[in-house]
Amino acid sequence: MNFRIIIAEDEDITRKQLLHALKREGYDAVGARNGPEALGLMEREHFDLLVTDVRMPGMNGIELLEKVKERDPRVEVLVVTGFASVDSAVEAMKKGAYEYITKPFNLDELIMKIKNIHERKLLKKENLALRTFFGMSKGVSIIARSESMKRIMATVEEIKDSDSPVLLTGEKGVGKSIIAKIIHFTSRRESMPFLSLNCSTMTEDLLSAELFGYERTSASGATRTKKGLMEVADGGTLFVDAVGDLPSPLQAKLLNVAEDGRFSMEGRLRPVEINVRLLSAWDQDMRELIREGRFMEDLYFRLKGVEITVPPLRERREDIEPLCTFFLQKYRSNSGGMINGFTEEATGVLENYSYPGNVRELENIIERAAILEKGPLITPESLPTIITKYRIETYQTEQIKTIDEVSRDYASKVLDLVEGDKAEAARLLGIPEISLWKLLKRR
Repeated sequence: MNFRIIIAEDEDITRKQLLHALKREGYDAVGARNGPEALGLMEREHFDLLVTDVRMPGMNGIELLEKVKERDPRVEVLVVTGFASVDSAVEAMKKGAYEYITKPFNLDELIMKIKNIHERKLLKKENLALRTFFGMSKGVSIIARSESMKRIMATVEEIKDSDSPVLLTGEKGVGKSIIAKIIHFTSRRESMPFLSLNCSTMTEDLLSAELFGYERTSASGATRTKKGLMEVADGGTLFVDAVGDLPSPLQAKLLNVAEDGRFSMEGRLRPVEINVRLLSAWDQDMRELIREGRFMEDLYFRLKGVEITVPPLRERREDIEPLCTFFLQKYRSNSGGMINGFTEEATGVLENYSYPGNVRELENIIERAAILEKGPLITPESLPTIITKYRIETYQTEQIKTIDEVSRDYASKVLDLVEGDKAEAARLLGIPEISLWKLLKRR
């Protein structure tokens, strides 16, 4: 996950339990028995998140927080405090802590808080890249070189002061989630949460819990209260991806949110009132789902306050180069920040590929190249073989060369290689010298 966590906890059992749970989730986690030990580790190594107990001998969690923030304000801090010491947690929040949790805590709740912090840091990183390369303050993004994307950016500019729902359509991987983030980060809600959920990856029960949460009651059987993304995103934006896969019962609840700004939570008597802007996405014709009875027509019309169709990348090749630059900015830290661009040949290869996986495939290619490339510029050698070996498959009809043209170009390169020696070039090509002469003369 490339997200490093340090846990400052003087209780051995608690510290080991947290480390085990975090490593099981795939995080790179390190433990420290007290504040000075944690501070020493953080001076030698980089960490993204500090989880610290407030009450520790020698240096308490508040003092550790102050020293860490003084050294590197980018490190997020989650404070663990006893229920009777909530005042300490409030003090910690004032001094820069992102979140706190009280003891005794539920391990799943703590993991969820850490995941939220992780996602927030990823969003902040992408937000910085978006602001840098999408020229948000200028209204129209410099990344939108194609006419179709310029029209989309113009629409985004027009709705920046609106709370209208937006439905994004287009093939898988065309960049609908990126457009959703641009819509949020150019809107008046930009300082509020931006959360997203993919409906195609969860069962109905999990989707219901993630979207709408549940209340701890004897009737519901829940052992704890869980806030859903809908409630957490209050005041901000919720992006519902693959909305066509949302089960019918949840479609009805989402319609209530879209119409009345409220929804019912399992175990809670009163409806939850929220102020959330809904963005949604689907990669097929939603009207077909409606005809088949798989999607509510009323919800469809509510979600498509503004409908934006994002064209596939193969139809807007002008956007490939600036997208490459944007993704390189996002992932260049994978190379230690040493890569600052692309060779001309690599750019040519990238621009001539057809991208069946659209923008998502391009992003994966650049992320991979940023890891593999050892020089200051990304070269074709760092790109996947499929896009360098089979470039002919991606040419437009007018770009296809005849066999004679290909043969003449190749013969010319061989001749250049042997510094104009026609006899040597003919020998290497396995043809008589007179045939080479005729080949080069042919136009």
